[in-house]
Amino acid sequence: MGKTIAEKILSNKSGQNAYANDIVVADVDFRMGQDGTSPLAIRAFEAMNGERVYHPESAAFVIDHSAPSPLEGVSALHALMRQFSKENNMILYDIGEGVCHQLLPEKGHVGPGSLVIGADSHTCTYGALNAFATGVGSTDLAAALISGKMWFKVPETIKFVCHGTLPAGVYSKDLILFLISQVTADGATYMAAEYTGEAIQALSVEARFTISNMAIEMGAKVGLMEADDKVMEWVCAHSNNKFEPVNSDPDAEYAAIKEYDVSQLDPYVAKPHRVDNGVPVGEVAGTPIQQAVLGTCTNGRLEDLTIAARILKGRKIHPDVRFIVAPASRQVYLKAMETGVLKTLVEAGAAVVTPGCGPCVGTHNGVPSDGENVISTANRNFKGRMANNKAFIYLASPATVAASAVKGEITDPREFI
Repeated sequence: MGKTIAEKILSNKSGQNAYANDIVVADVDFRMGQDGTSPLAIRAFEAMNGERVYHPESAAFVIDHSAPSPLEGVSALHALMRQFSKENNMILYDIGEGVCHQLLPEKGHVGPGSLVIGADSHTCTYGALNAFATGVGSTDLAAALISGKMWFKVPETIKFVCHGTLPAGVYSKDLILFLISQVTADGATYMAAEYTGEAIQALSVEARFTISNMAIEMGAKVGLMEADDKVMEWVCAHSNNKFEPVNSDPDAEYAAIKEYDVSQLDPYVAKPHRVDNGVPVGEVAGTPIQQAVLGTCTNGRLEDLTIAARILKGRKIHPDVRFIVAPASRQVYLKAMETGVLKTLVEAGAAVVTPGCGPCVGTHNGVPSDGENVISTANRNFKGRMANNKAFIYLASPATVAASAVKGEITDPREFI
């Protein structure tokens, strides 16, 4: 019987002939923690009597969630991460470097066929590069830092086949919000999602990251794609490591195969307070907004900033709207400066913050006030997500966010295209 991508990677890394629902112990290629989870991992490492980090060159801590530190207590946690990294010769990406899920691919740490864990739920982002990448808890990270291994239950796989081509003004963010609305927030719990079809193949690698990033929002452990020529070209431009692409077999067994023709898809918006509460933009158009956010690990890449800049060129942000931009990494920030994209955003009225998670997690930047509506390119809109449970968060593409910021209300971006 053939295998899915998830079954093949976990078989390769464990040395077992593994299929869905098998338990394996596998060699992990890269391990990552961020500043919200790494201090707990360090304490667990110590409680396990860990003496050293196994292959420290394949482990990294990233300070991105509260960067720069907003509080004395957070500063102490950052100092702990810096000290532990230095003592163990680990990789450390400090404040200003960017979001962990942008940095690991950008710095060449992950690629096709690799097995990656991160103490952050959106580690599934790297599935766009054909990697089995999944979020874990801090204790699991600690064990993997010590041993270089981790146990996995091989997930069953749902295959999403997206036919057709996305219309003008409709982007990968709209597609994944649509898919999540169809599957629901727990419709793929502890499963692997495989995304394929001509609509996926037509997307840039940057756009594919957006889809894999939000696999967790339908409950999936990983959001996998095959390594086509676009992926291999992207990986070769960012890494000298040798990776082995993995494709699913024609006779692989899937828990379900879901097919969609996305040729007529509208821009999508997820209404508060659930990611699967997605609707065509027309159903919420006209809703006043007070804050707009462009960035995060979902849509803070150069392509995303460029899409927004095309809409904002020669225009101004509505006077009643605060427009916050958080580039996904220092490299993205620099490229946005070099290409003039950042100048366009700032001239339109953007407030640019340090590369990193920005307002997404609500630790410091951009906390909304009671009753305010926020439209964001982030991946979650739960009550209290941005540190105020009396605010309302709508999720949308960079184009929809930019168009809405100009008009002061949720707007179909096709008006500007």
